[in-house]
Amino acid sequence: MENIRQFVGFLMAAALLGPLSVVIVLTWVLQWRKGLAWDLGLLEFNWHPVLSTIGFILIHGFALIVYRLPWTWNFSKLPMKYIHAGLNILTFVLMIISFVAVFDFHNSKSIPNMYSLHSWIGLAAVTMYALQIVLGLCTFLLPCTPTFIKAFYMSIHVFAGLFIFGMAIATAEMGITEKLIFTLRSGSNITLSYSQSPPEAILVNTLGVFILVFGGCIFWIATRPEWKRPPDHMKENIGSEEGSIVNKMNVFVETSTDVLEAQQE
Repeated sequence: MENIRQFVGFLMAAALLGPLSVVIVLTWVLQWRKGLAWDLGLLEFNWHPVLSTIGFILIHGFALIVYRLPWTWNFSKLPMKYIHAGLNILTFVLMIISFVAVFDFHNSKSIPNMYSLHSWIGLAAVTMYALQIVLGLCTFLLPCTPTFIKAFYMSIHVFAGLFIFGMAIATAEMGITEKLIFTLRSGSNITLSYSQSPPEAILVNTLGVFILVFGGCIFWIATRPEWKRPPDHMKENIGSEEGSIVNKMNVFVETSTDVLEAQQE
């Protein structure tokens, strides 16, 4: 791998900023927003930023770069496909729960749903994410899918994954700002408004910065061509996994054949 020190630096930054973002959002809801519960009230709503940060930001981010970890390149690609798919499915489940928490809270308090830009982009991102998962599973994990379809859809799948992650970052930034404006507004029964930069506002603004930089690290790792999984380590596991231990020359020949077939199609 080229620029291995740079790769490790960005990976360590992501591994630090991602979990720190989760710690900050938990500190926010536990210390300033009175905690977590499933009570149709504000405590249930608090699950939304927590699960969204854990799922759509942290887990989703690392799912995008799981193929680029060089210590996995000597493994068969099929287990990595399962890990990639499993992380994305877990993220989707967490997002569904976080959406239920928001709708339960809004409906119990007679608050309109889906009126803000945050909610529009968030719903669009989750909808696209569901489609991305279904198409990815059908294309890359079904043995019957022709090779030329995999070759055609791969670039679309990669772009869509990065685009949806970008939507998740943008939605998170809008959401935490929107929440601060609603809860720290002038004239309410609080000591300081958002414009006066109370400790809660500083903490949550820091959360927004950490999420943004984490997203930048993930994008950089995921888009550097020199950090892409080398083709001579890839294996298309179609059908049974018998004879899965092959030498590098056989893997190279199999991969080259797949590419030629895709081009002929």
